[in-house]
Amino acid sequence: MKYVLVSGGVISGIGKGIIASSTGLLLKTMGLKVTSIKIDPYLNVDAGTMAPTEHGECFVLDDGGEVDLDLGNYERYLNITLTREHSITTGKIYQHVIERERRGDYLGKTVQVVPHITNGIQDWIERAARLPVDDTREEPDVCIIELGGTVGDIESAPFIEAMRQLRRRAGRDNFCQIHVSLVPVIGGEQKTKPTQQAIREVRSAGLSPDLIACRCQDQLIEATTSKIAMFCQVEPSQVIAVHDVDSTYHVPMLLEQQGILVQLRELFRLDHYTIPPFLVEKGRQIWRDWKTLTKSQNRRLHLEEVTIALVGKYTNLHDSYLSVIKSLEHSAMACSRALNLVWIDASNLEKTTLESSPESYHKAWHDLCTADGVLVPGGFGHRGTEGMIAAANWARTKPKPYLGICLGMQLAVIEYARNVCGLKSAGSVELEDHPSDPVIIFMPEIDKATMGGNMRLGLRATNFQEGTEWSRLRKLYHNEPSIHERHRHRYEVNPDYIDRLSGLNFIGKDDKGERMEIIELKDHPFFVGVQFHPEYLSRVLRPSPPYLGFVAACAGVLEQTIAAASS
Repeated sequence: MKYVLVSGGVISGIGKGIIASSTGLLLKTMGLKVTSIKIDPYLNVDAGTMAPTEHGECFVLDDGGEVDLDLGNYERYLNITLTREHSITTGKIYQHVIERERRGDYLGKTVQVVPHITNGIQDWIERAARLPVDDTREEPDVCIIELGGTVGDIESAPFIEAMRQLRRRAGRDNFCQIHVSLVPVIGGEQKTKPTQQAIREVRSAGLSPDLIACRCQDQLIEATTSKIAMFCQVEPSQVIAVHDVDSTYHVPMLLEQQGILVQLRELFRLDHYTIPPFLVEKGRQIWRDWKTLTKSQNRRLHLEEVTIALVGKYTNLHDSYLSVIKSLEHSAMACSRALNLVWIDASNLEKTTLESSPESYHKAWHDLCTADGVLVPGGFGHRGTEGMIAAANWARTKPKPYLGICLGMQLAVIEYARNVCGLKSAGSVELEDHPSDPVIIFMPEIDKATMGGNMRLGLRATNFQEGTEWSRLRKLYHNEPSIHERHRHRYEVNPDYIDRLSGLNFIGKDDKGERMEIIELKDHPFFVGVQFHPEYLSRVLRPSPPYLGFVAACAGVLEQTIAAASS
């Protein structure tokens, strides 16, 4: 097993996840089987209980693991399927070690950070790194490990020590560290002191970076590269300049041009490694497809624009909807359109905002009315939901393409119940204590007393119902009778109200035929709601069908897209 550790210095949030994903993609283009692990040094067991505004989106895996958004990047770039084992947090490690201590596994010894926590981290990594994650169902060749936060943080110390020991445990030619650092520009000059200090700090912790990835606004000048190489005791070829690019999909190309594959080939002695010819050819095809994709991005200025209004409640932090954004990007590229994403705080669409801030109210409605389509994503809590219902009503009546995800589907059902079926008091038990007409109810098997991991989570089947051959969405799924998508919700459409919602087609239900999974209006350009989260399975080279259909409808190319999917 080869390990690539991607760590960071100076500041967090400088793109370690994209660099880790891009490095893995490049190794995969060589024909290697690649997996990824994310280490988050917070005490939470997982990301499930954190608000999106706190740490960005919570990404959900097939097995129901609620994890950091970077695992979504790994899956999208590498086209792999990860598990909850590929997400490591301080909370998970300490919980694991304490459980072992309670069982008496340490035979009465004093349990300490070193060696018990550090050994627990290494054992976890070695176990997770060997889990099959792609269609070969074989053990991976390379594991990319991203260490969250920055080196020097107190909470990162046990993981740094574990990585130092893992390098020794893995053996020579089997471990490589890429340290990502910031090269700021001050007064027009590229400053290297932050990177020098970052490398000094990581070396003082016992690690020695093999490659230094310098994040910078513009391309590094030769003098800057030489200075970093000299003071950080590496060769200039080991300094990888990662400057700002138009799209994150260009980063693999940038790294490849910087010679990172040449460096990794030498560090891992890959010339002595036998790769099956069919995987080599598969890797070459992935790279050809990726370059074709980036070329289409280069023509963005010449592409027709498609404007999508995202009506949400966490719009102040765009990472709260990262997978949604990426799914829209994948679909826009597939439709040969330039995506123009307009962010609308759902609260600004409500009449109370007209009284308190008429400017915000009128701007929000202007942005909604001038968009080509409306997307209402998932979320929790009451805030902004009346604005989302108003957006669903506008899209249904105008008519404009609409896609509702999870909460967005539930609110579309409430809107239809109120304004078409005459159930003026229709509501959700999540949003009010005792609605007169509880169209959305709490799922009966969910425990109301706990929060973490307490939802309908992970990959589940949805069956298209008989007589739904007309469905545009079903056609985008290649007319399959059953599909599998990832879920994350506590509430569902009340089955007692289905017969009263005449005209609202529940075209998809769960495998028992009890839960409403998909709604679609028949005589509408595109009005779809899904209880699951299709954005979790969207891939760069394989867009999610609900998102693809929605964007295609917004761009006026839905029929062509359906024809292409059916062929």
